[in-house]
Amino acid sequence: MTSNHTTVPLRLVLGGANSGKSLFAETLVRQSERPRRYIATAQAWDDEMRAKIAAHQTQRGPDWTTVEAPLDLVSALLLAQPDEIVLLDCVTLWLTNLIIAEQDISRASKSLCVALTQATCPIVVVSNEVGQGITPDNAMARAFVKHQGNLNQALAAAALEVFFVTAGIPQKIKGTQ
Repeated sequence: MTSNHTTVPLRLVLGGANSGKSLFAETLVRQSERPRRYIATAQAWDDEMRAKIAAHQTQRGPDWTTVEAPLDLVSALLLAQPDEIVLLDCVTLWLTNLIIAEQDISRASKSLCVALTQATCPIVVVSNEVGQGITPDNAMARAFVKHQGNLNQALAAAALEVFFVTAGIPQKIKGTQ
């Protein structure tokens, strides 16, 4: 397939848990008619998460190249071909994985943002908006909200389009209307 498509290089899809953001992001990717690459960050720690991952795989269907990248998103992004479109789902789980693995969150977040802005193909990034609730009552949760908020702000600044999904309804909050 040739690269004569006019697509947005980076799009960000935000929303709460189970808001419909992944389904909307998949729709954006399907509209491009490019070969599809899915970068998965989820880890199946329990039966519920295994079922959720399986449901997402069924929802996407078989015509995706899937790369499992619970920690090293930069290397996974480097595998993408210029004629493809990438769906990165999701940076919130990736951030959780980094925290559990006691990685340097700031350094990893900066590396991810650089890789996304230097990508040779369009990318749709999915992330949870976690800053609309109350301030958490413990230090780890507050640190997570801080890191997620900072990362979302950096991603939104780099993206040409940003969408917010609520109850399955997407709203464009940045980009040409």
